[in-house]
Amino acid sequence: MAMTLNKCLFKVLFFVLAFAMLLPALDAEKGPQKDQYLKVRADKAFKEAKQAYNPHPEQETKSVSDKISAFLRGYMHFGHNNTRRNLMKRYEGPCMATNPIDQCWRCDPNWGKNRKKLADCGIGFGRNTIGGKNGRFYIVNDTSDDVLNPKPGTLRHAVIQPKPLWITFARSMIITLKEELMVNCNKTIDGRGSNVHIAYGAGITLQYVQNVIIHNIHIHDISPGAGGMIRDTAEHVGLRTESDGDGISLFGATNVWIDHVSMYRCGDGLIDAIMGSTAITISNSHFTNHNEVMLFGANDKHEQDKFMQITVAFNHFGKGLVQRMPRCRFGFVHVVNNDYTHWLMYAIGGSSNPTIISQGNRFIAPPNLSAKEVTKREHTSESEWKNWTWRSEGDLLMNGAFFIQSGNPNYDPKIKAALVATKPGHMVPSITRFAGTLRCKKGFEC
Repeated sequence: MAMTLNKCLFKVLFFVLAFAMLLPALDAEKGPQKDQYLKVRADKAFKEAKQAYNPHPEQETKSVSDKISAFLRGYMHFGHNNTRRNLMKRYEGPCMATNPIDQCWRCDPNWGKNRKKLADCGIGFGRNTIGGKNGRFYIVNDTSDDVLNPKPGTLRHAVIQPKPLWITFARSMIITLKEELMVNCNKTIDGRGSNVHIAYGAGITLQYVQNVIIHNIHIHDISPGAGGMIRDTAEHVGLRTESDGDGISLFGATNVWIDHVSMYRCGDGLIDAIMGSTAITISNSHFTNHNEVMLFGANDKHEQDKFMQITVAFNHFGKGLVQRMPRCRFGFVHVVNNDYTHWLMYAIGGSSNPTIISQGNRFIAPPNLSAKEVTKREHTSESEWKNWTWRSEGDLLMNGAFFIQSGNPNYDPKIKAALVATKPGHMVPSITRFAGTLRCKKGFEC
């Protein structure tokens, strides 16, 4: 009897030790150690990031500025110049494209037959993102979620496939993810034509992947996942630690475009881009009811984030937001023609010498006298941050809002030349009028 008991104890102990060997060793600085599969992907991701990095970011800011300026010349010609938001009444008139991204596709009544046209419409640092343009269509018709063996027809089954896919939805649906959704390379998640919510479960993760578009979906009420064994591609299952509860998490991701999403109430950030993520555009989206909205760079020691280049354009930062719109470390962030109508602490912050170019935004400060400043330098003395390039060009500062600039006022003339074309902040309510998800019906203008 004792020998049998000892054998049972030995088997249990052996199982516990074997399982423990599978667990990633945690390190406060480096995070989870990678299995060999992830190490290969990480090496590839770093190469992709270096390749996508533009050593002349002023070229991209100038391209954005020129497109906005060219669009607005025609837009103003037809008398569109409204400086007030009307959020109480939904617009019911004919299609009105209010910025160059939407002008590219929205007012085509055949958008449903020409969905992939969207891939030609990006601007900014993520403009080369084409998602699943070169692949077939995949229709999600099942809201269930199996993290190890996803069923065909589910969103998880779609996003782990090795080939490019343009993913659409058979009907309106709420998808509750049991664990974080690991998206593979070359995918478009396109919610047009349906009312799609990723909600009441885990969020979306883009780890060591390239070329992903996320378009026209709601992401909200996201909670941390417990982790465990999760399938991240058709050929690989990996052991994941607990997820943070981000709505969308970019970890070493390159060429990502997030457009016309509506996001609120997530467990951690709405959108985080860390560990060398770059070539990213976040556009036409509506953010509400959240504390830490966007984090670009997670640690002052992660110098790979010097490659980070992100465009934040035509978004509405709305009710119930507190801070980090975004909060940046290292990198180059172009914040252009966004509407900041609410914040409780500050709007744009950072540390570790990021370059932040704020251009043609509208900032409406809260009533709190101690929260009028748009900017916040984190854990840094003025003797250090005074040399960081944080510039405000054509911003509209309202209700006592003020933007503390830093860096040489005669900073890089190439960058300064790239900024003068964009229209000033008073036009932002019109430009961002349709931020967030759109009600699109096939056969009609969207």
